[in-house]
Amino acid sequence: MKTFPSPLAFGLVILLPVLAGCNVLAPQALLHNGYRVSPELLAKNQQPIERGKNRPIIDAIGWTYGIPGRLLFWDPRIDNHRISKRTEAVVAGYLDENDLHHVKVRLNQYAPIDDCRRLVANRTVGWGYRYTLGTISVLGEALLPGRIIGGDHYNPFTATIHLYSDVPSIGLHEAAHAKDFARRDFPGTYALMYLVPGVPLWHERVATRDALAYAESAGDQPLQQEAYRILYPAYGTYVGGSIGYLVPDYVSPIYYLSVLFGHSMAHIHAYDVPELTTMGRVLESDAELEQPWIEGSMLGPSTWTSS
Repeated sequence: MKTFPSPLAFGLVILLPVLAGCNVLAPQALLHNGYRVSPELLAKNQQPIERGKNRPIIDAIGWTYGIPGRLLFWDPRIDNHRISKRTEAVVAGYLDENDLHHVKVRLNQYAPIDDCRRLVANRTVGWGYRYTLGTISVLGEALLPGRIIGGDHYNPFTATIHLYSDVPSIGLHEAAHAKDFARRDFPGTYALMYLVPGVPLWHERVATRDALAYAESAGDQPLQQEAYRILYPAYGTYVGGSIGYLVPDYVSPIYYLSVLFGHSMAHIHAYDVPELTTMGRVLESDAELEQPWIEGSMLGPSTWTSS
């Protein structure tokens, strides 16, 4: 009697070449011929980076919610709700160098009212998308606040990066999403396609490759190694989720195996990062961030605190 491979085996056949072959996540900077940016949105972005107020009880609850993510990525900074100056500086440097002056960065901040204003002002996205998918996204962020449940992400409808993890490479990845969307002629449609099963693999691959390329060109060995160790297994979650959609009975083992493959590949690539490093765009310590030139950067004054 002829036997057929199980769905799990079929999924792994797909998974292995995606994660291990063809180097699909090889560093590659995003190229563009300019951005499509709403002048109204740019005018509202006088303070590009804002930081949430200190809320010990709320952040303790959020830290507890983040335990599974820290175990999955084996990094205590995931969803720790304490964003360091280094992470802020890395993201600020990326936005500055890529002229993404319309993008807002919220560091562990809950500000749904301002997000609503940004949704209205972001006329680069068609009104049909803004007032349907965009409204749903802002409402979801309001009812399920990342300040508690975590979940670093970029919202293309408000052009806002939400960070709850003190991991610079995650900030780079979300900023790369902002760059990717800004260069699209139809960002609303591009966002809609993200909802199609399997399609996020493309979006995430583009952002991951650009983040890795930036870390590599920065000449910062710790940042580059971190980018591999975090972004490879993170991409594995999308691969596992996409395959799991095809074989739902095996979604959990496929998902976790994909993350493990991501960790293994990340270890290989991180090990290959050259030992010698010349610090260029990225600063090593919080002490360096106190230097006067930071205050005069193109991104404006240092962050201010809000709710």
